[in-house]
Amino acid sequence: MGSGSSPCASCKLLRRRCAKDCIFAPYFPPDDPHKFAIVHKVFGASNVSKMLQELPVHQRGDAVSSLVYEANARMRDPVYGCVGAISYLQNQVSQLQMQLAVAQAEILCIQMQPEPELPAIHPSMMDCDTKSLVLSGGNTGNFGDPMPQFLSYTSSNNNAIQDPLKRESLWT
Repeated sequence: MGSGSSPCASCKLLRRRCAKDCIFAPYFPPDDPHKFAIVHKVFGASNVSKMLQELPVHQRGDAVSSLVYEANARMRDPVYGCVGAISYLQNQVSQLQMQLAVAQAEILCIQMQPEPELPAIHPSMMDCDTKSLVLSGGNTGNFGDPMPQFLSYTSSNNNAIQDPLKRESLWT
């Protein structure tokens, strides 16, 4: 008999007295009758009893968990059961692997493309403001070196700032 004087879920469902050595009692407690009902409906109490008796005691808990899982799967999909769920998941993994391969190929294609070169501008196509900017060196095309014309500025005064990051006074 299970815990206390209450019969196990299988004995309740089968309307029989639960013996002390009931094979179902440790795995189908009285507070979860639905668990045995599904297993009984799919496999039958006699078949489940035979399966459990053939297994060593330390493997019976895992076997009952598997039977409950398979019974639930058979209730959802009577033809394929667990195999249908496994097949569905394998197809989904295959599709996701294919999508990943396509995404990786797209990334590789983008990385392999040469960077677009800026078109050369003919001096006759520039307006006056652009010509003066280009001739004065205001647009050097080197974005990592901000305003290089100020870094090379020199004065006869030795106190002038040579590096814009230095914090010295011009009048000291």
